[in-house]
Amino acid sequence: MKQLQIHSLNKSFDKQVIFNDANYDFVQGKVYGLLGRNGSGKSTLFNMIARNIPADSGEILVDADDGQGPQVNYPDIDVSMVYTQPHLPAFMTGAEFVKFFIEINSRRLTAVHTSQNAQDFLDLAGLSEADSNKLLRDYSEGMRNKLQMVVSLMLKPPVLLLDEPLTTVDVVAAHEMQQMIVNMKADSVVVFSTHIMQLAQDICDAVVLLHNHQLEELTGLDIHSQAFEDAVISRLTDEVTTNE
Repeated sequence: MKQLQIHSLNKSFDKQVIFNDANYDFVQGKVYGLLGRNGSGKSTLFNMIARNIPADSGEILVDADDGQGPQVNYPDIDVSMVYTQPHLPAFMTGAEFVKFFIEINSRRLTAVHTSQNAQDFLDLAGLSEADSNKLLRDYSEGMRNKLQMVVSLMLKPPVLLLDEPLTTVDVVAAHEMQQMIVNMKADSVVVFSTHIMQLAQDICDAVVLLHNHQLEELTGLDIHSQAFEDAVISRLTDEVTTNE
């Protein structure tokens, strides 16, 4: 089973404490909702897991379920991150971008997919052949978000981080992407950052609060109940915020 382990994590910016000896283990087979007040450090945590910024101390370990066990720094393990605003090359068409992605990842893709056909992956994003021949700069934000998510899925990464990817998409795209996220948990550790309670209740199996510099799972209540929502709001009401 794939795992993402946070051990005694500490991070500060100047005098602003983001994490203070935070601990939590995420495992494959669940969609985890990461909830916290604005500025609590959700994006900071994702960027530390993705190795974009360093922790001050503590460990982030990934077990890719490949027989190697939990690894610190995990230079050879994929951690995919889907951003709120997609980072895609505007000068390429959808088909060109997916073909390029397949070419540069052909060896790794062969291990997890029988298909190397770009349109097969574009179909997963709900993009027609006509859409696939459009420049990415002409895609709607929902289309770009779905394509970004599909290429993240193509490698079936051990860890998949979703940084509020549904914030700006329309209701149809959001529904389609929710189904994609739920399906991801079969192959990856999936952590979904959101500030929308309803989204967390709709698609998550567990909710982890980033609260007072700690990571804390809210347990003992039905995630779909009003009591759960009330408990989250109550727990976060006195949150001391910092800048992300």
